[in-house]
Amino acid sequence: MSSSSSLSSSVARTLPGRRLDSVTAIRVAVWLLVLALIATPLVAVVSLGFGGNHIQEMIDGGIVVATRNSIISAGLSAAFAVLIATGMALLVDRTDLPGRSVLRLILLSPLLVPPFVGAIAWTGLLGPSGMINKYWADHFGGPLWNIYGGDGVVFLLTVHSYPMAYLIIGAALRKVPGDLEQAARASGASPWRALRSVTLPLLRPALLASFTLTAVSNLADFGIPAIVGLPERYVTLSTMVYRFIQSGTVAAPLELVSTIGIGLLVLAALAVFVDRILSRSSWQLDGPVTASQPLPLGRNRFPAAILAWAVGLALTVLPVLALAASALLPAPGVPLTWNNLTLDSVIAAVSAPGTLVGVQNSLTLAVGAGVICTVVGLAIGVLTTRTRSRSNAALDLIAMLPQAVPGLVIAVGWLIVGRYTGLFNTRWLILCAYVMAFLAIVVQAVRAPLSSTPTALEEAARSSGASRWRSLYDVSWKMTAPAALTGGVLVALTAVRELTISVLLVAPGTQTLGVSIFSLQQAGDYNAAAALSLIVALVGMAGLGLVASRRARS
Repeated sequence: MSSSSSLSSSVARTLPGRRLDSVTAIRVAVWLLVLALIATPLVAVVSLGFGGNHIQEMIDGGIVVATRNSIISAGLSAAFAVLIATGMALLVDRTDLPGRSVLRLILLSPLLVPPFVGAIAWTGLLGPSGMINKYWADHFGGPLWNIYGGDGVVFLLTVHSYPMAYLIIGAALRKVPGDLEQAARASGASPWRALRSVTLPLLRPALLASFTLTAVSNLADFGIPAIVGLPERYVTLSTMVYRFIQSGTVAAPLELVSTIGIGLLVLAALAVFVDRILSRSSWQLDGPVTASQPLPLGRNRFPAAILAWAVGLALTVLPVLALAASALLPAPGVPLTWNNLTLDSVIAAVSAPGTLVGVQNSLTLAVGAGVICTVVGLAIGVLTTRTRSRSNAALDLIAMLPQAVPGLVIAVGWLIVGRYTGLFNTRWLILCAYVMAFLAIVVQAVRAPLSSTPTALEEAARSSGASRWRSLYDVSWKMTAPAALTGGVLVALTAVRELTISVLLVAPGTQTLGVSIFSLQQAGDYNAAAALSLIVALVGMAGLGLVASRRARS
């Protein structure tokens, strides 16, 4: 009893003139969840990484070569992704290209296919026995290009990262006021000269931000380097971390990979810092602006459309066809003829016990992560945008931090935490890692509509006698619940095909769909891996069709 009285007195002294109402209780609960799910794993990585000296052991293990390969592949792919995204944004958003609305969705389709699935698809095209290489060898005496190796890693990272760069650059491009281009044209500049001299310089902050964020994301990608790089002994930091944890060749693998994780954390922090600096230095124009007029392509309109559609369909349709061909053939290298087509690989892959467990685990974890992120993300978004507290900035920063933290670091952090809790080798460990990695998606979805909505409705509810919690619940909470639900669905769709985190946290009986596909690929059962990958890719394409149909109806 005395202990309870002491705690009440302490709270009263800490919050003079305020009582611990529902909003304060929710804030405390959210802070405890954020600290447990986000801060604890990151602190564990840093503390364990600094706890031992494994420099010489990492050097002997090839850390120098892996770091060089990671920097080169991440840097080159990010640069190529920004170039492609810039050209795509200018062509699709600023010209009169025919069918540009549908073409935009097609060019963004790599976002809907997991990178490791894309890697499997492209090996069916440009692998040693791929469709394109076999055709080229039959007609020209040799393969066109072997995708395995460092150049293939750069190519696939570019293909799967340029859509994200486009989203950043396209958003910045749509904010460029047409008044500036019209002023340049009124001064005698041609439309393309106005674009080069006015629009492109204003896009520099977005170009740099997309490069840094894309490079950090590609630096920690696991699926593409593992599937395309390892067969040619092209080792990156992500595949080295996986080898250290799975092989058991080092005495203290968690300490060693935590040291690597610190380096990745530093790079992620630099990327966030650069992004914040660039966002602060962004330009703004006072007063009303006019929309930019589409630039006429003239006689190049239809040739440009043919080229753009050819590239878009090649990036979208060809990989799916390669997956279908591999899934319907009994073994790699078998000629693609009607007599050789069979559903044996599809049936075997779908009915395999590991696949059934993987699908069940993926659905359970994805739904669980979606529900938790929806509730917690909605609470964080409402608290940080609709209430006043000195802790709002810190809460928002910690919640958004995992968005820039590589998935490898998140997985290593939860490996460490799992060893000191009862979560190790359970599905709960993967669920916690998913919530940490994807919580920012819902926070962003909630924060956007709330930031642009005035507080007059809440003030009216308070003036009518509603409590602080009731006004927040009746106005802000209900108003942004659909946005939070959308963010939760996006979390579930992202988690159901995740690989980088799952492959490090997996244990017997806890494998996910992504890990099942990766295990089939690594075991040499390429046709079964292609069959499962085809199903995942078709689900993604179905999502693309749903988005396209909704846009058409609207």
